[in-house]
Amino acid sequence: MTPDPDTIVALATPSGVGGIGVVRLSGPRAMALAEAIAGVDIRPRRAAHRRLHDADGMVIDDGVVILFPGPHSYTGEDVVELQGHGSPVLLEQLIETARRLGARLARPGEFTERAYLNGRMDLAQAEAVADLIHARTATAARLARNSLDGALAREIEPVAAELRQLRVLIEAEIDFGETDLESAVAPEVAGRAAGLAARVEALRTRLQPARVYAAGMRLALVGAPNVGKSSLMNRLADAEVAIVTDRPGTTRDLLRANIAIDGIPVELVDTAGMHDSEDEVERIGIERARDAAAGADLVLEIRDMARPDARAALPELPGIPRLRVWNKADLMPGTTVADGLPVSALTGSGLDALRARIREQAGLADGTGERFSVRTRHLEGLEGVAAALGRIHADQPPDLIAEDLRLAERALEELLGRGDHEALLGAIFAGFCIGK
Repeated sequence: MTPDPDTIVALATPSGVGGIGVVRLSGPRAMALAEAIAGVDIRPRRAAHRRLHDADGMVIDDGVVILFPGPHSYTGEDVVELQGHGSPVLLEQLIETARRLGARLARPGEFTERAYLNGRMDLAQAEAVADLIHARTATAARLARNSLDGALAREIEPVAAELRQLRVLIEAEIDFGETDLESAVAPEVAGRAAGLAARVEALRTRLQPARVYAAGMRLALVGAPNVGKSSLMNRLADAEVAIVTDRPGTTRDLLRANIAIDGIPVELVDTAGMHDSEDEVERIGIERARDAAAGADLVLEIRDMARPDARAALPELPGIPRLRVWNKADLMPGTTVADGLPVSALTGSGLDALRARIREQAGLADGTGERFSVRTRHLEGLEGVAAALGRIHADQPPDLIAEDLRLAERALEELLGRGDHEALLGAIFAGFCIGK
């Protein structure tokens, strides 16, 4: 892909009323449009107070104009920021004026896409911009910030360098070797490829837990009626999210709350008590509870220490871990359990241990994977590299070895967006907000 020559415009601050609003332009005519709107004699990278005019010369607003000449700008192109009062009406007038003067409305993520296409950042850094904007916890923001600084590329570059060395070895053998069927360097290349595959797989395993900081976890609280699911949800959320009564069947539909557990964004889903019921509304709630459990990353099976026989009829869910939590430990002091965690939603005892177990289920018990933000796409790319390298063995013809090395290198290039991957880029940047 090559950068679009159009000049683009969009609101760079959230929509709605605010103290200030920022309209951003980028492209070859950005400076000319700034002169038409705000006048001349504006020094680059210096905030200038100006009256902002529409295409007919009428004053729209008083504001601040900042020019960022390319290539030393966010997008690598000429960029202009028009900062005015945060009135949606005035900001829309500025955008419409820029459009009348020749700009077009930016697509979602197009400013960051241009930064990528102009070499201002690699694809992983561009994704980190979106992760930083949408971070739901301070930890997620910190990891995205590290990715924005190029941490993933620095982690992967030694692998890329080793791959290039192996390709040089085997392709030199193809060009100058005595036969197309055997290779004197194949054993060395195969051995090094196997070692590199192990390194890549170890890297993928180490990074995988960090995905949860961007993707989050969904926890379903399931159990029989009146075991304290809603009380536990309120305690974890530190808010009265769910209605709590002694009456069975109080919760009949799914209740959700977004919280953070040790920096992990967590969606709690409280469900209806599971039991045999003739009530049609309650049966629908129970069916939704089963669906919520089937779509969770972790099921918290809530039991009552004072009523150990009260249990939910929840089928096994392959691939979804389940953690048994014995609530109401305050009613049974001194009682131990062998198959779960004792907690008290009333007093809060055992909640720290529960949070630690949730973190452990996410693969983060020892703090691994907390270097930079990781997406599923990154893990799949590393898996593809390891798979291609794993197919290499010493008795293969040199051209087949070279092909697997090429595929491994291509997977790495796609991971960082080096090369022409137009469909991939379209999918990634479509998830950005307009104006970024």
